[in-house]
Amino acid sequence: MTSDPNNQIQVRQAAFQHLETIIDFNIAMAKETEGKELDIELVRPGVEAVLTRNDLGVYLVAEHAGRPAGQLMITYEWSDWRNMFFWWIQSVYVSPEFRRQGIYSAMHVYAATMARRQGDVGGLRLYVDKDNTVAQGVYAGFRMRPTHYDLYEIEFDSR
Repeated sequence: MTSDPNNQIQVRQAAFQHLETIIDFNIAMAKETEGKELDIELVRPGVEAVLTRNDLGVYLVAEHAGRPAGQLMITYEWSDWRNMFFWWIQSVYVSPEFRRQGIYSAMHVYAATMARRQGDVGGLRLYVDKDNTVAQGVYAGFRMRPTHYDLYEIEFDSR
């Protein structure tokens, strides 16, 4: 666990007790960022899987003065070129009332510290909406930079 100098922000690895908060944050994030209404019956087992299976990733949660304030999820990508992992930062959400108070910064520093201590992590990656200049500025402040890759995907109708 880590905290800020004023002892207001605490970051820790999420446990099952954080399940409802993470579900709520994921639903709020999808609505805010993509206008999507997520099905809680789909989100719940997805979050539970990360909280109970070490191979999928890990959530970090931030609290401000004991109140849930933010989250991020880390997933793992193996790089055969480097013989190391890259950690992907995903599902970043900070509650509106806690924005611009260092919540994301505390989570980012916590994640970077975890990654460096792990010893087999080559760096952190994330994707950001091309129009989200505020987030891009935040990430640039952590010496993250755009790569020369664009993201492509195909979604399958599996449900």
